[in-house]
Amino acid sequence: MGYNARMISLLVASLLTGPVGTFTSKPFVFETNTHWIEGPDGVVLIDTQFLPEVGERAIAAAERATGKKVVLAIVLHANPDKFNGAHALRKREIRVITSEQVVALVPEVHALRKKWFFEKYAPDYPAEAPALEAFGNVSQPLEVAGLKLGLHVLGVGCSRAHVAVTYEDHVFVGDMVSNGHHAWTELGLIPEWLDTLARVGALGAAHVHVGRGPSGGPELLAAQSSYLRFVWQTVRAERPTGPSTPEVLARLRATIEAQYPGYGYGNFVKIGLPAVWERASGR
Repeated sequence: MGYNARMISLLVASLLTGPVGTFTSKPFVFETNTHWIEGPDGVVLIDTQFLPEVGERAIAAAERATGKKVVLAIVLHANPDKFNGAHALRKREIRVITSEQVVALVPEVHALRKKWFFEKYAPDYPAEAPALEAFGNVSQPLEVAGLKLGLHVLGVGCSRAHVAVTYEDHVFVGDMVSNGHHAWTELGLIPEWLDTLARVGALGAAHVHVGRGPSGGPELLAAQSSYLRFVWQTVRAERPTGPSTPEVLARLRATIEAQYPGYGYGNFVKIGLPAVWERASGR
């Protein structure tokens, strides 16, 4: 039938995870995962995609697969590939929730990313940040669509605030973990990110659903931690004390990409290294 190993692994994962499914966008919009959880009384989406139009496709995929309506979406952190599609859900009067900490970050992040993306993705990129509903500022249970979920308010990762969602033995972590892709280290706060990953690991989930790449098990948390430690140690080995130089950053990027051949989005390394250098230098 022409299935390659990646397609087979994805098929097996879908069989193992039961009511959990995934919509993945095209590379033009960063191969972002929107997961869904099917409950007796509806479907919950995890993250909403980079453009409202792609968010509509995620909704349609979930409803087509389950035969049920999407009743809620949860945004895991404040990056546009997680929250921009909320416009499509709000248009349908579907609630979109996240923590108070993430809500507070969205306006600033939207203003910055609009400068990057508005013209490139015109006329589809939203002019305004979506209005997200805050569920609170502490971890708590949530019952919706006949499902019992856990909302876990977490700190720094690729963003300054994260939410993880648990359902039975599943955990949804967004871009805190990428499988087969470079990490978004724009903030440079790698030690803090490692601490947050340890908190996720302590939840003890058997299935880990990530922001980019196929879902897997706890080994994905270990792999992400190993990746981040390698980046951090590689930068620290340069003994950073002052401003970086283009030559040093280029050498660091080459070292990281050589260590992880085949990983997608090498440009994320280029974008993130200046901040990692600054954090490592103590400035």
